[in-house]
Amino acid sequence: MPPAALQRLDPAQRAAREREREEYHARLVIVRTPTIQHVTTIGRKRILLNRHQQSARRGLIVTGAAGTGKTTAITQLGKNYELLARRRGEVARQALPVVYVTVPPAATPKMLAVELARFIGLPLPSRFSQVEITNRVCDLLCSRGCRLVLIDELHNLDIRTKVGAEASDQIKYLSERIPATFILAGVDVEGTGLFTGRRGGQIASRYTEITTRPFPHRTNRDKEAWQSLVSTLEGALRLHAHRPDTLLKLSAYLHERTAGMIGSLSHLVREAALDAILDGTEKITRIGLDTVELDRGVKQARPRRPSSPVRKAG
Repeated sequence: MPPAALQRLDPAQRAAREREREEYHARLVIVRTPTIQHVTTIGRKRILLNRHQQSARRGLIVTGAAGTGKTTAITQLGKNYELLARRRGEVARQALPVVYVTVPPAATPKMLAVELARFIGLPLPSRFSQVEITNRVCDLLCSRGCRLVLIDELHNLDIRTKVGAEASDQIKYLSERIPATFILAGVDVEGTGLFTGRRGGQIASRYTEITTRPFPHRTNRDKEAWQSLVSTLEGALRLHAHRPDTLLKLSAYLHERTAGMIGSLSHLVREAALDAILDGTEKITRIGLDTVELDRGVKQARPRRPSSPVRKAG
């Protein structure tokens, strides 16, 4: 809304409009990065291949450093698949084609089953055992036409421990009982022992691994891809005084500041946009970006600039 039109609103309408803009910039947009495209493409093919598979269904593991877009990639896969399946009439109106859960810290088999039950809104009496909860969850997901199960925060599961190994077996059991494609995601899951031993061998034989990484910024092609990402975020801004291509011109600075982490870039731009609304400047500037505090992981990942040599007097 143009500033002049905004001024013609009464105070209550103007405040409501500004709240809408704040909410909009807090979410902003999901940029379709190469990682999202790759995970969506491979995930969709896994769903198709598993459609008539009775057992040993193939899955996908998305792993990589924190902030490289793993959760966004798998949730966008889930959203895209459900929208497409409903548009094509591939699922019933009351179906629940996609389920998303996170692995709790020190997860047990029962805790995983409870997380699934919580997502689908299944009431569970406290007296229920692990087997009863698992059976209820599997029966309901089968009857509701679940075709995609997304399990995030996989790094909370360490199969080198007894509890972790049992939780890993639970995921395998669920994947056998539920006729769905399982997509797992976590931070550097190789360190959890997921692919070692007999259990790890079974997982490795059934799951394709996709590793997410920070955006590189070495070649011209790398820089063009990063600039396209920055340009998409900038094009989504709704700030009255923001000058077009301001962020695009700062693309090299933005990469250095965020170490190429898509999560950190999104946070940086969104918080700077909120600051611009709250302080009334209505634009994002280099000075404004500098004031945004980013996560510790980015600070550790950024290359340190060599300090200037100290010249001695005399």
